[in-house]
Amino acid sequence: MESMAKAKHYVGIDISKDYFDVALPQQEKYRHLKLSNSLKGFGKLLEALQGLQACCVMEASGPYYLQLATYLHAKGIEVSVVNPLSIRRFCQMRLTRAKTDKAKTDKKDAQMIARYGLSEQPALWVPEAGHLLELRQLQMVAESLEKTLHQYRRQLEALAAAPQVNRQARKSLEQSLHYIEKQVEKIEAQMLLLIKQHHQELFEQVTSIPGLGKKSALLLVVITGGFTRFAHYKQLVSYLGLSPRIYESGTSVRGRSRICKMGMSRVRAVRVLLVGHQGQPGLPGALRAAPGQGEGQAPGFDCGGKQAPAPGLCRGD
Repeated sequence: MESMAKAKHYVGIDISKDYFDVALPQQEKYRHLKLSNSLKGFGKLLEALQGLQACCVMEASGPYYLQLATYLHAKGIEVSVVNPLSIRRFCQMRLTRAKTDKAKTDKKDAQMIARYGLSEQPALWVPEAGHLLELRQLQMVAESLEKTLHQYRRQLEALAAAPQVNRQARKSLEQSLHYIEKQVEKIEAQMLLLIKQHHQELFEQVTSIPGLGKKSALLLVVITGGFTRFAHYKQLVSYLGLSPRIYESGTSVRGRSRICKMGMSRVRAVRVLLVGHQGQPGLPGALRAAPGQGEGQAPGFDCGGKQAPAPGLCRGD
């Protein structure tokens, strides 16, 4: 088993909209490939990987990595998708130039991603189920339409405050508002249908939490992949950006503790209330409190042996 692990080759891929750069390990150096982000380029990469026990490591760069990662996984190639911040911190720790200053290139980035894979051996990536991908797409469109609705409502308020209002301007805004509201309703209905088809029991469990409405529960199920992405509540707290950031040094510096806000801001925006109900029967494992953790305590808030009070998780400040 140990010899097999040593024989694995970690291939770094720096991906963008049109192209991706590949760092193929060859002894102590790397062979560089620049390929198109298309099926043709995917095929050329597959040819280059022939005969290698390869694990392709790439960053989660928006939507651009998804087709390549799915293609390689379907072909039986191991894939790891990594948070770009993790690789950036890896580079900073080693004082390397790539990804830390202006002297960076896609070629260097691919090499650093390969070195990150060799050093950290990140977990393997598995594609999401089709219905989860559809739910994410619907959620993305719904959020965009909600922003447009907010913009149109502000414009209507501005018109109402004016001493004179053009009828056509107001009519156009009102018609646009009505149309977009209908589209949002259709999208939310489609999301609810998919949730009930695949996560009916889970959805009922989450909505049973007092203070958590259908929209918040929908969003929570979508971003957690039906709670399949987290094995422990601390992972969920960190992903949502609700873990505490302590600022202390010696005996004189005692800064105010705040949530880190480095995670999923969309859930904080709708103020998901997960506090005080971790012991509720039937909740997903990522929402249940650890043994000995009392009701009203925020999961994962370990501040030097003291548990943060419940409001610290809810107010999103």
